[in-house]
Amino acid sequence: QVQLVESGGGLVQAGGSLRLSCAASGRTFSSYAMGWFRQAPGKEREFVAASSWSGGNTYYADSVKGRFTISRDNAKNTVYLQMNSLKPEDTAVYFCAAAPSPAQVVGVRNIRYWGQGTQVTVSS
Repeated sequence: QVQLVESGGGLVQAGGSLRLSCAASGRTFSSYAMGWFRQAPGKEREFVAASSWSGGNTYYADSVKGRFTISRDNAKNTVYLQMNSLKPEDTAVYFCAAAPSPAQVVGVRNIRYWGQGTQVTVSS
């Protein structure tokens, strides 16, 4: 069993940066691919970024490529999302998730665990 708790959300001006953290409980964290998703009001949840279990392979949605960076520290059971050059359209609740493989994270298939979400608001 893995529990995921996100933190680091908040209000930031356009062009600013935030770093989200997702702390996981459980000794099996390093065996999971991890990902970030977001859901804006009135919209479906969408994939943002994914990392392989080692962190050596990462994947991004086109809308965030070059601005967001996913990383993980398996010793700390934590995955991060560094968000730079934020835009108002990045405003959403951000969720972290765990799945057996990055392909399943990207395809939103067989997601084993979800966090509760953290709000990110970008003002113009």
